[in-house]
Amino acid sequence: MLKGKHILLGVTGSIAAYKSAVLVRNLVKQGAEVRVVMTEMAKQFITPLTMATLSKNPILVDFYNPENGDWNSHVSLGLWADLYLIAPCSANTMGKMVSGVADNLLLTSYLSAKCKVAVAPAMDLDMYRHPSTQRNMEILKGWGVEIIEPGSGELASGLEGKGRMAEPDDIVCQVEAIFAKEGPLKGKKVLITAGPTREPIDPVRYITNHSSGKMAYALAREAALRGADVTVVSGPVNIKAAGYPNLKVVDVTTAGEMFEATKRNVPGADAVILCAAVADFTVAHFEDKKIKREKSNYNLELTPTNDIAAWVGENRDKKTVAVGFALETNDEVQNAQGKLQKKKLDMIVLNSMRDTGAGFGYDTNKVTLFFREGEPVALPLKSKEDVAADIIDNMEKLM
Repeated sequence: MLKGKHILLGVTGSIAAYKSAVLVRNLVKQGAEVRVVMTEMAKQFITPLTMATLSKNPILVDFYNPENGDWNSHVSLGLWADLYLIAPCSANTMGKMVSGVADNLLLTSYLSAKCKVAVAPAMDLDMYRHPSTQRNMEILKGWGVEIIEPGSGELASGLEGKGRMAEPDDIVCQVEAIFAKEGPLKGKKVLITAGPTREPIDPVRYITNHSSGKMAYALAREAALRGADVTVVSGPVNIKAAGYPNLKVVDVTTAGEMFEATKRNVPGADAVILCAAVADFTVAHFEDKKIKREKSNYNLELTPTNDIAAWVGENRDKKTVAVGFALETNDEVQNAQGKLQKKKLDMIVLNSMRDTGAGFGYDTNKVTLFFREGEPVALPLKSKEDVAADIIDNMEKLM
């Protein structure tokens, strides 16, 4: 997403400036070209040499070099950048941005910028709460500046609360989301089910499966990076959702909860991807106390759960594209094609448990895509991120 993008990073005087080193490194790893402009105060917290080494570009602080007269043109910087990101952005700098003060290179570059601007505030709790700071942020929002919300936690003063600059990984996600707003799925709503479900037997035991949720979350990230507003209805997984502002997660546990959450979110969706490994059966009678080992000849009675894919296929709007998954152990093609027709889906993604490196838990996958119309598409073994891109490509064509 960031390959070839020009990002001008402004660093102001804040203890959070140490995070800017990690931020530069992560942006460069994502393929961005980064140039850094620092205030004099920022140099007290992190050295220009560190930032120059990580960005692979000289650091800009002054308007000109007094020894040879070289001029650092704020106009040229503003024209070069695809995004001007100020992180950390102090309360002082935000106030100057609002007032039009241009007493350093960072601020003159802001006033000259033709590109999108984003700021990641970093300050102490009371400074962040102050009415002037809150007003300045609202004014900047009104001017189209993206505010990357600070986190909460222990601050440099020892206070606890909001004001910590967002973590570098989350800022990179926000930057990707800024560019994704012009992506091919801009304005589209995509609903994805993810992970396993758990059907409780007693207070300490449950029925589940080996789904990790990796495939579904790769799909969610890919759709979000293309500009979609993504909702993930997720069973219990050990995956941290990427910090994209256009991606939200609805946590559920049981198949019944997943069914209800999916029903609530289908209306208005442009596409639904049913990637969760939902339990086909739930326990008929939940025991409110732990079942003891001494209980002999214990029989566990199961009843069918709601078929979420069939409900979506039957009740979705005509314009909503429905994509399902079929994880099979035998008669793979026949079972997948049958599920495609029976559940009234537009596309189904077939996994075979007999393919090495595919299925639950792996970072790779090997799938075949089947459609209601047209020939199937067989894909080689790939990373789940690459498979997600292929699936979303074909979903876009259906949309």
